[in-house]
Amino acid sequence: MRVSNIDLRVLRTKEAIRNALVELMEEKGFDAITVKDITIRAKINRGTFYTHYQDKFDLMVKCQEEIMAEMAAIVKKNLPVIVAQLGTDTSPILPFAFAVSIFEYLNENSGFMKAVLSPKGDLSFITRLKEFMWKTLFGNHANALIKEEDLLVPGQYLVSYISSAHLGVVQQWLNSGMKESPQEMARILSTITINGPFFAAGVKK
Repeated sequence: MRVSNIDLRVLRTKEAIRNALVELMEEKGFDAITVKDITIRAKINRGTFYTHYQDKFDLMVKCQEEIMAEMAAIVKKNLPVIVAQLGTDTSPILPFAFAVSIFEYLNENSGFMKAVLSPKGDLSFITRLKEFMWKTLFGNHANALIKEEDLLVPGQYLVSYISSAHLGVVQQWLNSGMKESPQEMARILSTITINGPFFAAGVKK
């Protein structure tokens, strides 16, 4: 029981630190934040902060790594089944369900995602997300979604287009107050991705 209480206290402390980081990024931007700012907002002392993180950059990296690891777990769970369905006559229910899972996760972590993807956040995170998409789509593994031998255009341009478009949709959703549900956003993104932007615009039937 004592160990559980200690673990719970650590989790609460880290959550307070993360919430403080998010609030301060929205207010003044990551570059202007100091460790003192974070400790005051989180209502902890500096020693407690340094027990868990080396500095604000280490805090940011660890927050991002947690996000990436949890998104990777969602991909790992869903991608093999989606790949198996490609090329069959099965309706695209699984890709849609996968998109719902991603948007549900983004919804649960909307505060951090909105702050870190904003101009006041950490622009390097966008690069890390694009690298994550590259590995997901082309990764050197059996469950890669796209095979290089099937490409009609150079892979780097395709991934750049896909990742930028997807991140743009996510940022628009976050910045507009997430009025649409994860299910509706999954439908919107799936419609654009599977059928193309001209189809979504009503130009191509």
